[in-house]
Amino acid sequence: MGLREDLLKSIWHAFTALDVDKSGKVSKSQLKVLSHNLCTVLNVPHDPVALEEHFKDDDEGPVSNQGYMPYLNKFILDKVQDNFNRLDFNRMCWTLCARKNLTKNTLVITDDDAFKIWCIFNFLTEDKYPLTLVTEEIEYLLRKLTEAMGGSWIEEKFEDYKIQLNAKQQCLSVWEIIELIGTGHFSKGMDRQTLSMGINEVFQELILDVLKQGYMMKKGHRRKNWTERWFVLKPNVLSYFVNENLTEKKGHVMLDSSCCVESLPDKEGKKCLFLIKCSGKTFEINASDKKKKQEWIQAIQTAVNLLKQGLPAPHKEARQKRKELRQKLQAEQEALEQRMKELQTANESKQRELETMRKKLEEDAVSAAEEERRRQQTQAELQDRYRTDLEREKMVRQQMEEEVAQKSSELEQYLQRVRELEDMYRRLEESLEDEKQARQDEETVRKLQARLLEEEATKRAELEHLHLQQQKAISRTEAEKQELEQQRIVKEQALQAAMLQLDQLESERKEALEQYGEVMKKLENAANKTRSWKDKVAQHEGLIRLIQPGSKGPQLITNWGAAAFTEAELNLREKSWQEKKTQ
Repeated sequence: MGLREDLLKSIWHAFTALDVDKSGKVSKSQLKVLSHNLCTVLNVPHDPVALEEHFKDDDEGPVSNQGYMPYLNKFILDKVQDNFNRLDFNRMCWTLCARKNLTKNTLVITDDDAFKIWCIFNFLTEDKYPLTLVTEEIEYLLRKLTEAMGGSWIEEKFEDYKIQLNAKQQCLSVWEIIELIGTGHFSKGMDRQTLSMGINEVFQELILDVLKQGYMMKKGHRRKNWTERWFVLKPNVLSYFVNENLTEKKGHVMLDSSCCVESLPDKEGKKCLFLIKCSGKTFEINASDKKKKQEWIQAIQTAVNLLKQGLPAPHKEARQKRKELRQKLQAEQEALEQRMKELQTANESKQRELETMRKKLEEDAVSAAEEERRRQQTQAELQDRYRTDLEREKMVRQQMEEEVAQKSSELEQYLQRVRELEDMYRRLEESLEDEKQARQDEETVRKLQARLLEEEATKRAELEHLHLQQQKAISRTEAEKQELEQQRIVKEQALQAAMLQLDQLESERKEALEQYGEVMKKLENAANKTRSWKDKVAQHEGLIRLIQPGSKGPQLITNWGAAAFTEAELNLREKSWQEKKTQ
């Protein structure tokens, strides 16, 4: 559900409360006050001039010619951002509508509880105006409320109430819902405090998106002491307070898709420990028992999974599924009703055809009766004529008797012919019906054969296309195979050449190593000889040295004359002597 739809539901209640005479019209002064209050609670800049300009053609009487919705959408709702307190906004709209519609005499709940039921009603109802709550959502709300109060849901009691509800109407308004819950119809045996706590729990779950809440121990980050806190879990944050009144917030844990929850073993005399790792911080929590620990771990993991999958809170997703199920059932019901109408129309058409056929049969029967009447009349005329001829021609009676016998046989043949024609007519009608049915069956079979032939042609075209693709793929595979074989042969030849070159380089490396070893031995021998000679020279009396070109700088003087060494060499020898002495 979007933010705009949520806001429109609450604003609808406020606007309806201002519509005193139920005419759909509200005075401009009342709309000014309503607009100013909406802008205040929604943190939207108010522009009274825009309202005057919008309704400038209707200065007298209620505002109706342009409507309030275009102004509301353009100057208020289009500017709304999610930076306002929704509870303050709902309380402002609740104050406007509760003053007129709420009857406190028969209720056992407080105004605050009634306000929470009003918010829950706006959450559960669909965006169809006037706002009402369908039977399924009423059952869902009452079941949640009963479970929150610690009672057991009695299905039979609600079924009896549903029968009474369906007899009058299939939905309830918000004031009827408040009266139903406030009068304790479904909470008999519960005191006011239990009912209020149940309403508050359902309100926090459905409206404030509270997934779970309760007392637990938390380990401090600095002093490492354990303190009892009241924790409240929402889909994206876990907050903790001093107590359940939520007056003093001590901190929160922002949840994201990288958060994880881990169970910890017992330590420091604490049991039922678990760990929350999130955004570089770690929180150690101590639940009261193993059941609470498992419930909290599962609830926090559920919130993290919802963030990973980008899904809304569970109760919002469940409400959306219930709505989709109702829409699906309604669509199926409408399809069934449409099908029943079609069947009824077809039945009426068949009835009309049968009536037409019956009328036709009656007309044919009337025609046959008329033919029989004419035949009888003709027979009577013949008999009269026969009697007249008999009286008139007594002398030729024998001849006339023969003629009468002949006429009688002809008459019998005529009657037999008439009966045969009637029987043939009935058979022709039956044959005609059979022929119609056969034509219908033939048309059905012909359509079926045409559809099968079309499907067969489609499948044949698909198979031919697949065959061509397979042939092309096989040819490409063969070409690639030949190319790969050629590349393999070339690479094998290059590998053999590289192996030969590698063997040659290996032999050259061994020879070079042998030469390097000989040179190193020679260098080592030369170095040893040089070192022994230098030592002999250094240890000689008088500290003599090899004759070299003299230095241009000042020289050292010994007891025997100018020294054969420099000051730097003297420092080196003193340093060497000190090291030997130390060793």
